[in-house]
Amino acid sequence: FGTMKRSKHRAHKEKSGDEPAVLETESLFMGGQDPDTVSLASVTAVCTNVSNKRSKPDIKMEPSAGRPMDYQVSVTVVEARQLVGLNMDPVVCVEIGDDKKYTSMKESTNCPYYNEYFVFDFHVPPDVMFDKILKLSVIHSKNLLRSGTLVGSFKMDVGTIYTQPEHQFYHKWAALSDPEDITAGCKGYIKCDIAVVGKGDNIKTPHKANESDEDDIEGNLLLPEGVPAERQWARYYLKIYRAEGLPRMNTSIMANVKKAFIGDNKDLVDPYIQVQFAGQKGKTTIQKSSYEPIWNEQIVFTEMFPPLCKRMKLQLRDADKVNDVAIGTHFLDLRKISNEGEKGFLPTLGPAWVNMYGSTRDYTLMDEYQELNEGLGEGVSFRARLLISLGLELLDTSSPEITCSTEVQVEGVPNISESATGKVEEFFLFGSFLEATMIDRKIGDKPISFEVTIGNYGNETDGVYKPKGKGRKGSGDEEESELIQNSSDEEIDDDPDLAAVASTPPMKPVITDRNYFHLPYFERKPCIYIKSWWQDHRRRLYNANIIDNLADKLEEGLNDVQEIIKTEKAYPERRLRGVLEELSIGCRSLDDQSQSGRTRLDRERLKLCLAEVESIGQQAKTMRSQVKKSTVRDKIKLAQNFLLKLRFMAEEPQHSVPDVFIWMLSNGKRMAYARVPSKDILFSSVDEETGKECGKVKTVFLRIPGKKGFGPAGWTVQAKLEVYLWLGLNRQRKDYLSGLPNGFEENKLSRPGLPPSPPISLTYMMKQIFQLRVHMYQARSLFAADSTGLSDPFARVFFSTQSQVTEVLAETLCPTWDQLMVFENVELFGTAVELRDDPPIIVIEIYDQDTVGKADFMGRTFAKPVVKMADEHYGPPRFPPQLEYYQIYRGNCTAGEMLAAFELLQIGPNGKADLPPIDGPTDFDRGPILPVPLGIRPVLSKYRIEVLFWGLRDLKRVNLAQVDRPRVDIECAGKGVQSALIPNYKKNPNFSTLVKWFEVDLPENELLHPPLNIRVVDCRAFGRYTLVGSHAVTSMRKFIYRPPDKQANNWSSSGRSDYGAYTVPYGAHSVPYRAHSVPYGAYSVPYRGPRVYPKELEAEFGNFEDWLHVFNLYRGKSGDDEDQNMADEDRLIGKFKGSLCMYKVPLSEDFSRESGFDASMGMFQNIPHNDPINVLVRVYVIRATDLHPADINGKADPYIAIKLGKSDIKDKENYISKQLNPLFGKSFDIEATFPMDSTLTVSIFDWDMVGTDDLIGETRVDLENRYFSKHRATCGVASNYAIHGYNVWRDPMKPSHVLAKLCKEGKLDGPHYGPGGRVKVANRVFMAGTEIEDDNGLKKPTEEHLALTVLRHWEDIPKVGCKLIPEHVETRPLLHPDKPGIEQGRIEMWVDMFPKEMTAPGPALDISPRKPKKFELRVIIWNTDEVVLEDDDIFTGEKSSDIFVRGWLKGQQEDKQDTDVHYHSITGEGNFNWRFVYPFDYLMAEEKIVISKKESMFAWDETEYKIPARLNLQVWDADHFSADDFLGAIELDLNRFPRGAKTPKQCTIEMVTNEAEMPMVSIFKQKRIKGWWPFVARNEEDEFELTGKVEAELHLMTGEEAEKGPVGEGRNEPEPLEKPNRPDIALLWFLTPFKAIKNLLCNQYRWLTIKIVTALLLLALFGVFLYNMPGYMVKKMLGA
Repeated sequence: FGTMKRSKHRAHKEKSGDEPAVLETESLFMGGQDPDTVSLASVTAVCTNVSNKRSKPDIKMEPSAGRPMDYQVSVTVVEARQLVGLNMDPVVCVEIGDDKKYTSMKESTNCPYYNEYFVFDFHVPPDVMFDKILKLSVIHSKNLLRSGTLVGSFKMDVGTIYTQPEHQFYHKWAALSDPEDITAGCKGYIKCDIAVVGKGDNIKTPHKANESDEDDIEGNLLLPEGVPAERQWARYYLKIYRAEGLPRMNTSIMANVKKAFIGDNKDLVDPYIQVQFAGQKGKTTIQKSSYEPIWNEQIVFTEMFPPLCKRMKLQLRDADKVNDVAIGTHFLDLRKISNEGEKGFLPTLGPAWVNMYGSTRDYTLMDEYQELNEGLGEGVSFRARLLISLGLELLDTSSPEITCSTEVQVEGVPNISESATGKVEEFFLFGSFLEATMIDRKIGDKPISFEVTIGNYGNETDGVYKPKGKGRKGSGDEEESELIQNSSDEEIDDDPDLAAVASTPPMKPVITDRNYFHLPYFERKPCIYIKSWWQDHRRRLYNANIIDNLADKLEEGLNDVQEIIKTEKAYPERRLRGVLEELSIGCRSLDDQSQSGRTRLDRERLKLCLAEVESIGQQAKTMRSQVKKSTVRDKIKLAQNFLLKLRFMAEEPQHSVPDVFIWMLSNGKRMAYARVPSKDILFSSVDEETGKECGKVKTVFLRIPGKKGFGPAGWTVQAKLEVYLWLGLNRQRKDYLSGLPNGFEENKLSRPGLPPSPPISLTYMMKQIFQLRVHMYQARSLFAADSTGLSDPFARVFFSTQSQVTEVLAETLCPTWDQLMVFENVELFGTAVELRDDPPIIVIEIYDQDTVGKADFMGRTFAKPVVKMADEHYGPPRFPPQLEYYQIYRGNCTAGEMLAAFELLQIGPNGKADLPPIDGPTDFDRGPILPVPLGIRPVLSKYRIEVLFWGLRDLKRVNLAQVDRPRVDIECAGKGVQSALIPNYKKNPNFSTLVKWFEVDLPENELLHPPLNIRVVDCRAFGRYTLVGSHAVTSMRKFIYRPPDKQANNWSSSGRSDYGAYTVPYGAHSVPYRAHSVPYGAYSVPYRGPRVYPKELEAEFGNFEDWLHVFNLYRGKSGDDEDQNMADEDRLIGKFKGSLCMYKVPLSEDFSRESGFDASMGMFQNIPHNDPINVLVRVYVIRATDLHPADINGKADPYIAIKLGKSDIKDKENYISKQLNPLFGKSFDIEATFPMDSTLTVSIFDWDMVGTDDLIGETRVDLENRYFSKHRATCGVASNYAIHGYNVWRDPMKPSHVLAKLCKEGKLDGPHYGPGGRVKVANRVFMAGTEIEDDNGLKKPTEEHLALTVLRHWEDIPKVGCKLIPEHVETRPLLHPDKPGIEQGRIEMWVDMFPKEMTAPGPALDISPRKPKKFELRVIIWNTDEVVLEDDDIFTGEKSSDIFVRGWLKGQQEDKQDTDVHYHSITGEGNFNWRFVYPFDYLMAEEKIVISKKESMFAWDETEYKIPARLNLQVWDADHFSADDFLGAIELDLNRFPRGAKTPKQCTIEMVTNEAEMPMVSIFKQKRIKGWWPFVARNEEDEFELTGKVEAELHLMTGEEAEKGPVGEGRNEPEPLEKPNRPDIALLWFLTPFKAIKNLLCNQYRWLTIKIVTALLLLALFGVFLYNMPGYMVKKMLGA
């Protein structure tokens, strides 16, 4: 019987050989959801396992880790303060990775103001991006010739910035420290904004706080939340002991060459470890020729703690003379090995083994997967493991014996004992392959086998290691047999040679259909088993499993709740309460396991996890009681935070058993792999601790390794396996087979005299025969695979080893197949009960049929069938099954959804007679195709769909020809309607007939409604039609009209379709306008100015689609990248404007035919005509902000360009030089005709002297929808009505006219103006003033204020009310077509539109930028006192100084002015009577000085800078020959500085150090002020000290006053100051020499003088002796 069955099965196989195929997704799914909100694995159908024999299929198909993406990092360096050093010329260097950019240099200041903006663009994988280090450093006196000296620097990794709210730090102060001297403390602060933008992130500029808040440096440090402001220096000690299991390198051709030369084959790898952390690198020594290197070294990093760099990168490398290659990479995430809470702990790790994964272990000369070894992408095989430990010591920088530098050090450490890392245990891994299907045909029909490895065990290349002695690894039989003889009984269960059967026997694949093979396992399932030896750290994995378990349950529950909300089932809040209840109970059940961990991190993590889980349990409990219907969504968000926390805690930083890899080998060549984390299959006697896939049948999809797996290549399934895996200690293995489907016999190798080994294959005795029925109803929003923008989709369904295919439907993205497919005689192994509760999954793949070549893959999804056993009744509640939506995935992206149902029916002893009957084919056109049966297909009702055809816009060329005579075809569920033909698109792109309708049968259940397709065709000559583009309206929901309820007397919503009730929440987002911060001339007077919208106006008002909707038309293939939305922009070929309305027919009798009801317009009453209209468009552009730099100097020269229809305005002559935040303040008038000119494009270009100007960015505004919107976006409603002045009413229609018109259109009663300032509209009464002043100040009665009040509250009017657009400014992002999705800056603007047939509007508002006012600051330096004495007089020895004072206004260093010198001051007193005069231009509103100057001698034009008004005064000591010495300085902010002291005594250093408590004054208010101020400088300890006092008088005059009363600089005319009364030094010249000599000889050099005199005397004596000696000798000799 068995053989018969099998041959029958085979026969069936060959028959189905030519039929087509299916599978793979990325996230499963239940119900019709929006693709964007679908959550991973939300498949009830697939995920509920009852009999835990099967685990959930793995859904992630395409690895997303290593794929490069676009990033843009923008850094604004605003200013620096408190830089340490005297009189420096600072430059700030911004460095990200290897890119460096510098600010300009500011001269002689230690608080420079830059306000410079830098942008860095990257295209790298996220991991690489987030590990890049951003470094800000201040360099002193850098120029072309020298690199300058580093003052201090600040480091942070990009990932830290990206994890901030809004991905940015705004106006924060970075504290600088000196890496060369860690004892020095803070070296100053840089104020900056840093933002990191990835594809699709939009950055909101935060609300600007006022200046004084930001000057609080301590409160605004550039640090993430929770990092203390005072960071300490710390040493990070990374100890690296040894590595093992390194791959055998060079075993290919090179090895043989080497062998020939060297003559021996020793270990061919020279490993060393390289560690990168916080921008620094350290290396261990190189261990020559060793596969088991022992280093015993520690690498010491000195860095601040907590560090702002998250990951430490350890890389095992092979030193080679040519180039070093990475063998494997491991990242230590510091967040996982430390905790900052109050019970937290410092980073600690180990000693523990960490596993490294990377490319495959069989070597070729060129390793194609090398980037996997660098840590990019998921490793596809085990590479090595490394024994390390990490410790941290906080430094006390005050202790003297500390080394100052942060250089990386490498030192030796003692060897670590064997037992320190745990006891080595024998682990046992068992696996059985129950099914191998969907093997890609490309692999070919060579024999296929599967290899399983864990670490290096099971790997053919390396052979199996066995531990010798103390768990060290090596091979050799003597030790092994010795070990076995001495071991306990339970260990002798294997012959030494049989430690592993790691791969299945090769088998030739059999054809399933034209895409896939399968392996004919039938009832004989091959098994593998591997013994391996590892340190026993199961506890770590158990803890992770317990937490993962909680997280999985929570995730499943949350997905259920979202599902309920999505499908609008009742009571989502009940389900959420249940989920939270379950979570809190689960959290409570986690108890403190008595076994404390081996390392400190184990113990700390256990404490932390227990505490965290307990707190989550508590929070869940309290949250449960707060869940109400209204708060479900918020609570789901909170619960998702719990989920993230649990997932984070479950990741174990100290590894134990390495992951298991399953490889498919075809003819010995590695084709595809799957990686199974060892914790998921680890066995424990406690259920909670067991891995979620241990002892279960798991569906595994094999993938292509490395980069090749990106993109379409990685989307085809390489193979689909049903695998059973079990991992545990060898001694626990008694029931390792218990999870398999029952009904098998084991086949073992017969080994006489020895205990039996594990089975090498299983033979199934029991099998069940089923019939599978697949009801494929329809799919929607599929991927566009053809150049027309449509596809020819068909679906291929796989179950077990069979596959079938639906019919092909041409030219659609929303196919309705309505087809039943029957799979006969499906054989499944195992007992009936198990199969009922937990059937295998069905895979559905959707393809696009091409006339030539292979069908294109369009997406994949999974499903589980509903199972009926032979003895069950076919009836409710389970049968017939309901149609459900399944999310279709293509790689990592959603690609539509499919509506289908699946049932698996057991064929009992009576054969097929017991099955529910199948009706034959009903539709003769379709031939033998069976339709979906009645009980399953949806119930239909008749609907009428009315279509409003308005017009077509922005159609591009199709096949190089212009579109000339377009028509729109609307189709839904096979029925449809065509618009009128547009005879000449160029002349008038609107349709002549506005409304048409058709009737169609649609399902009662709105969630099952098919999409409505809009297609535009161009009618060419000779009756040819060309498809221009198409659009599918996936949800008709917002267009459904629901007749009003008869009982409900609620008129406010009566009988309006959903979209009619379109109200948009306003309010929260607008930025309150503070009058003084608005840089527009017109608004300098505080009044309730325009609303400033932080984004486009459309975003606040639903795109102005209140009745006129815009449908984008697409053409061409969809993009294959993750950034599908990006590709969509290229596919956009135009827009269709119109609307839809659908309702059930017949409508109820009492559908009110109001007076004036126009039957031809159907539901679209009161809609304006669509004939051409002439409009005056007035565009106001205020300013642009944060533009992307366009020139090499990091700046741009922007100007405005405006295009509307044929008008093209380029405001080139008014470009603004070298400015990234230009203030334009311009308005432009353009005449336009709707509908031809309906899109306004405002662009910002960069002016270039040579070559073409570059586009920086542009924004597009759809004026037509604004014009026709009932929000009245033509001209904003001002907040008050005035007939003269800067706030004059700009609309040609007065408020009363506007109100009368609105009332008439809305058929409202009113307006009735009553006495006492009242007005009544539709039973609402409003109050306001009734008088207005004209130009002459006379009051006149008026009704305009009343009308305006009604307009401003129009949304309160019942039935027709809606928010009218206020007077406003909108902020629009500027985009560049080449960099889609990334903002290039923003523009603040607004648009007014005035119809030509009405009265002409008044002149445009003047919004030109404020002109700065001219001022002159006169500073008289009267005296100084207590100035430090710097010089020692060489001659007289007295301390003295030659004092002079220097002063300048910040930003104008080149205009600095000096007093004359007061020579030889002995007391520190100086008298000057010297006047400085500083003319400057000042903007009162912004409190900034405006300076225009050329940046360099080569600059073409002047650049305008805005700089805070600050006066710098410095005191110096003049030297004749050397450079002058700087003694002290003070900087006064002219808007708020301490009031000068009356006398020198009262003038203290407090005035600088303790500004907060001093009385402050502003020179702009006081005009004149005199007093004493302190000079300060920093001493060696970096603290301020008083170095002098100055008596000064500040006098501020406006430009006109200064012209009337001019004064001279210094002591010159006019109004000269008198000469100072200085001590007379004229006679000193006579006396000085004598004084000096006396001083030198008697005081300073007394002893030197005595010594010199003595020496001279002795010398003289000696000279006399020499002179006399000869004569004397002669005398003596001659005896004279």
